[in-house]
Amino acid sequence: MKEIIDQLPQRAKDTQIENKKFFAKLKNRPPKHLDSLMQELHQEEFSRTDCLNCANCCKTTGPLFTNKDIERISKHFRMKPARFIEEYLRLDEDNDYVLQAVPCAFLGADNYCSIYDVRPKACREFPHTDRKKFQQISNLTLKNVAICPAAFNIVEEMKRRLPG
Repeated sequence: MKEIIDQLPQRAKDTQIENKKFFAKLKNRPPKHLDSLMQELHQEEFSRTDCLNCANCCKTTGPLFTNKDIERISKHFRMKPARFIEEYLRLDEDNDYVLQAVPCAFLGADNYCSIYDVRPKACREFPHTDRKKFQQISNLTLKNVAICPAAFNIVEEMKRRLPG
């Protein structure tokens, strides 16, 4: 898996121009069956992919924390939201709460998440490849293919199955 993760940024860069063109067409004329196709591709890929063998998302990027996430996680730790924010989060340039540092403070050496049951919404939904109206998140997907081997594979399979 390490080799796949190490090669991923270059592979994403090599397909970036092709992917941008593909997503531009997709945005302008999304197929009627796109949502069901994305559900299918997502399920197929994650039946083969075990995130615990990778955890590259947790090691290299941080999620946005919504107010609901902060409330839920701070309650889990039995701490006040303000203390949770002070200890783990910072405001980014868009005024969103994000982790102070990566890798994620909640990621264990075994790639298990210590707050998995109460993890942020962004973590639960990552890499967002099964999202409805998938064509609306093309910029996010272009970033995620450089981070997540499963997202990369899903986009490659999507390009094979949808006429260009």
